[in-house]
Amino acid sequence: MIMGSFTGRHIIDTADLSNEEILYLVDTANAIQNMGEKALDLARGKTLATLFWEPSTRTRLSFEAAMFNIGGQVLGFSEAQSSSVSKGETLADTIKTVSQYADIIAMRHPMEGSALAASHFSDSPIINGGDGAHLHPTQTMGDIYTLFKEKGRLEGLKVGFLGDMLFGRTIHTLARVLARFGVEMTFFSPEGLNIPSYVRADLEEKNATFSEFTDLEPTALKDLDMLYVTRIQKERFFSEEEYLRKKNSYVINRKILENAKNDLLVLHPLPRNEEISTDVDALPNAGYFRQAKYGLQMRMAIIASCLGRI
Repeated sequence: MIMGSFTGRHIIDTADLSNEEILYLVDTANAIQNMGEKALDLARGKTLATLFWEPSTRTRLSFEAAMFNIGGQVLGFSEAQSSSVSKGETLADTIKTVSQYADIIAMRHPMEGSALAASHFSDSPIINGGDGAHLHPTQTMGDIYTLFKEKGRLEGLKVGFLGDMLFGRTIHTLARVLARFGVEMTFFSPEGLNIPSYVRADLEEKNATFSEFTDLEPTALKDLDMLYVTRIQKERFFSEEEYLRKKNSYVINRKILENAKNDLLVLHPLPRNEEISTDVDALPNAGYFRQAKYGLQMRMAIIASCLGRI
């Protein structure tokens, strides 16, 4: 990886990153953690704008915390109604304007392709914090970093995904990266919430080894190294009746984990509803809060790299 090659670059889709660049960001996140207080110089004098047209807690706050942790400043909005969007301003005009105020922009928008569109109007790097049910590259990079920190590798891992495969942008992005590193995958989803055709086609093109199930058998977890659980997303359904029928299709609890490997790592992008019981939280398998911390550290690496500060 050539130093400075991320400078001024948009991070829209992990498909735009080579395997070497992904590993470089992992190394960069490690390097920043070893810098101590010197990390505060990485973004000194720089400003991050967080533009969130869609509700978020972890992604927005972790971007802001990441910028503060490397010495920068933050401005932005947390909902569309608190911006000039409520007055009819277009995405293009918002981005053109804010890019005059900020050195880098992290955004979340309910429309698929919005981050890519924004990149065409911005004078500052755009980081995609989630565009509809499409992509979530920084969540994926945080998840990749989590696997390296917890398992030490990607190659040879067996990973399960559980929950909403159709609308789960975190799953869509992560699965396509794991396929590039030869990870074997299993998808568990209620009927009608299977992985979308474009994700399946991409996995097949990469010759990925994967299987799909609707039932979670007692022995289904026995060979997995990691189980990635997601909630059934109410906001993606047009019918509340359909949502209520599917929302508790699977629940991971201590009893189910008795059938898993002792070192099975359970992750969740959060927020959770009832799909992971709180009786799992005290187990060493519960990696979802550590995952949030690793996500923060990876966002520090992404921001610093795009600003050309590391």
